[in-house]
Order: sequence, then structure tokens, then C-alpha cells
Amino acid sequence: MSTIGIIGMGGMGHRVAAELNEGGHRVLTCLGGRSDLSRTRAAQAGAQDVDSLEALLEEAQIILSIMPPEDAASSAARISSAFKTAGSNAYYVDCNAIAPQTSQDIGAGIVANGGRYIDAGIIGMPPQNGQRIRLFISGPDLDALSPLDGHGLDLKPVGPTIGQASGIKMCYAALTKGQMTLHAAILMLAHSLDLLGPLSAELELSQNDAWQRMQFTTPFIAPDSGRWVGEMNEIAATFRAAHLPAGFHDAAAQVFEAAAATPLAAATRETADFSTPLSEVVALYTDACQTALRRSR
Repeated sequence: MSTIGIIGMGGMGHRVAAELNEGGHRVLTCLGGRSDLSRTRAAQAGAQDVDSLEALLEEAQIILSIMPPEDAASSAARISSAFKTAGSNAYYVDCNAIAPQTSQDIGAGIVANGGRYIDAGIIGMPPQNGQRIRLFISGPDLDALSPLDGHGLDLKPVGPTIGQASGIKMCYAALTKGQMTLHAAILMLAHSLDLLGPLSAELELSQNDAWQRMQFTTPFIAPDSGRWVGEMNEIAATFRAAHLPAGFHDAAAQVFEAAAATPLAAATRETADFSTPLSEVVALYTDACQTALRRSR
């Protein structure tokens, strides 16, 4: 049995914690300053709260960071300082949707303060009912994570270089969430041109697979839209660093920002009501996006 620390008790983090706990591992977290929802999720997952990051590092051999990408660097800076104070050489595994360069910068800070670092990227829905996520990992000492394999996680070693696992996540999410936002943007355009009805009929006839995905994913955007903005920014940064077009995912971030500004975003994935008609969802997104773009001019 290993002692695993998890930083971040969101929709993904608490399910990973639950799976590790059920697999016989001792799971710790640090909930200082966290929301009531995070506390409830931690309790449901069987994760024990400790008083400080230093206390977490004194007991855990492996720390998994699972949080929105815009928080990854600031959280890593805090725990990097805690590594130095605690004198720990635990493994810090950044599982967040961040650009390879962001991961490399985080890793350098962790290692400089005595910790060991593994780059990771999560692909898949939160694990439950026997399903697993794929955890792509890269860097040195990947065997250190072998006790986690099979407990809600399928470990997928990519290579020895920090940034490779994050790169896989960036490529994958560039497709999945990029396609999701492209679909939404097309429906928003059709709505603004008063053509949503005719376009829907044609898509159902000649592009039925795409139409079915549009109907499913477009309402699904709202509950997670706020945390996906940062992910799109990281993907755009990855494209820019590779000297490739980044505008696709700059626009995707704008779509997610629009969805996050609607009343639909107040729900969590667990509490969301997906029965709102697609036409109403698209109208809300369109209004929010147009309002934001007008203000930015």
C-alpha cells in the first residue's frame, strides 16, 4: 500500500481518489481554503484531510496534482516551497492539461527544491464503475508510479522527456474540445443568421453523425466551460511554440468563455439539467459571445 496525496478534489480528482482508496492505497489531501463541495467530495472519496502541504509531503510518497490548468503553476509554486520546508523528495505528478513548456517550468521548480517530478496527462472521463482513465506519463523514474496502475488508472508511459505526456494531452484535447467548440460556433453562426432550423435539417440528412454529436456536446459544454478556457489557452500556446497556427484554439477559448457566462454554467456536471432545448442553449451562447466580442472592440 502506498500513501498518495491528491491536490484538487474536483470532478476528476475526487474520482481518482476514490479509485485509489478502493484499491487499498491511503489517500491524503489538503483542503485549506477549499470549497464545501471539495470537502464533501473528499469525504465521499475517503481522502483524509491534512493540515498543510508540508504535512502532506511528510507522509505521501506520490503527489498527484489534478486541477484546472490555469491554477497548475501557482499551485505548483506553493507546493515547491513546501518541498523545501519539509525536506521531502516525493514524486510530484502534474496531471493537468498544460503545455509541455508549462510542465517543464513546473518540474524545474519542484526539482530545485528537492522533489522529483513526473509529467502526466489525463485522457478519459472520471473513473467509476470499473472504467479507467488513461494516465500518460513521461520523465525519469516512471516505475515509481507502478503501484497506481489498475486502480482507476491505466498508466501509459510515453518516454523519458518531461513534456511528452503533456504534449499528448494537448494534441488529444485540441481535437476533442476543438471539435466541440467548432460545432457550437457553427450553430451559433446559424442562429445569428436565423438559419438554425434549415441547417439542422440539412445536417440531419447529410451529416447525421456530426449532427448527433452537435446535439449531445453543445449543451454539455456549459458546466465545465470555465475550466476549459485555460486548457484552450495552453493548447494555443503549444501550437505557437511549435510554430503552427494557434487561432483555432484562441477561438475555442472564446466559445468556452461565452458558455461560462451563461446561467447554464452555474450547474456542475452532476447537477446540470441537459433537457434545455438545443435552440435555447445556442441562443444563450450566441448572445454571450457576441456581447463579449463587442465589449472587447
